[in-house]
Amino acid sequence: MKLSPIHVASLLLLGMLSPVCRPQDKPKPEDKPKSEVSTTPVKVTIVFTEYDGDKKTKSLPYTLYINAPDAPEPPKWAKLRVGNRVPVYTGGSTGNMTYLDVGTNIDARAGHTPEGHFLLYLNLERSWPEGHTLVPVQRPPEQSDPNAGSFQEPIIRNFRSELDLKLREGQTLETAMATDPISGKVMKVEVSLSAVK
Repeated sequence: MKLSPIHVASLLLLGMLSPVCRPQDKPKPEDKPKSEVSTTPVKVTIVFTEYDGDKKTKSLPYTLYINAPDAPEPPKWAKLRVGNRVPVYTGGSTGNMTYLDVGTNIDARAGHTPEGHFLLYLNLERSWPEGHTLVPVQRPPEQSDPNAGSFQEPIIRNFRSELDLKLREGQTLETAMATDPISGKVMKVEVSLSAVK
């Protein structure tokens, strides 16, 4: 049987199209789209407690809610800022004043490990005015009162700590303790973490 030129052309065309027409391969497991990273919401409580000797003088609790992802890199920082602005005299003939921010700054982020622990990263800063000091100013010569040319400047105390913690769900840790070198007061920081149901 003799093939006509049309049959030959058809066979050649069919041969060229056969790779295109074959069934698609099944996607490999690594080709499947990756699922989103899951997160565990957690409640983090930080308590600053101050002691004068054995007597507790202050207890300041702060609570943040953070999403702890099941990923190697923790998310962005959750931030809390609370405080006041304290006026401070800076001198000069016009009696210039400036304002200092005092209070509590907390930066926190968390991650969740495959073993079920939580990694908690904290940057803590607390400052507060305590007491004052008399600062003399230049007074006119006709002023006889020795305290007339003085004013009270606040003394600003400060505490800072950076923490890298590994906690179990529901665990509470005393993470830092520091003694003020001038007043002798002791500052303790307690951190607790619990998963939000």
